[in-house]
Amino acid sequence: MNQIEILDKKNCYEGFFKLVRYRLKHTLFAGGWSRELLREVLERGHAAAVLPYDPIREQVVMIEQFRPGAIGHAKGAWLWEIVAGILEPGETPSDVVHREAVEEMGCPVSDIVHICDFFVSPGSTNETTALFCGRVDASQAGGIQGVVSENEDIQVHTVSVSTAFSMLQTGQIHFAPAIIALQWLALHGDEVRARWG
Repeated sequence: MNQIEILDKKNCYEGFFKLVRYRLKHTLFAGGWSRELLREVLERGHAAAVLPYDPIREQVVMIEQFRPGAIGHAKGAWLWEIVAGILEPGETPSDVVHREAVEEMGCPVSDIVHICDFFVSPGSTNETTALFCGRVDASQAGGIQGVVSENEDIQVHTVSVSTAFSMLQTGQIHFAPAIIALQWLALHGDEVRARWG
């Protein structure tokens, strides 16, 4: 049975995110225990994301915004993404996608379908993402959106599903939740369209 022994836990930094240093040991597949390890974990909180999909117009709504983690990337620090946000205390993942849809693209989603839950980068952060596909009237989405108090500056784009798939294939999309959600839509589009009429 896999086990972990936490020998010490120290908060190294707390700001927009929290950085925690663990001193720990864990059991080994071959038996026995590992040596003591020092590992820093970025405790960011848990997120939810939704691919807004309009099955009538066969369009998806994507957003574009600046991301500091992409500074220095060859293709720039403005990423094509899908609607996403961090869970606030007492919120469920579905609460988050409904709230963030209005904040980030200017219109609601309905009839959300759960795609999967995944760890973002478990070697360095405890963040997980609950991923959904949500029905949207794409004609209602657009403009520049975002919460001013959070310094969000979000450009909303409505694109055909075929254009989104092409962008995925040509490497224009680097945001993991968008990649996973679009690949899921490529596999499950027929069943989603049948479900949503």
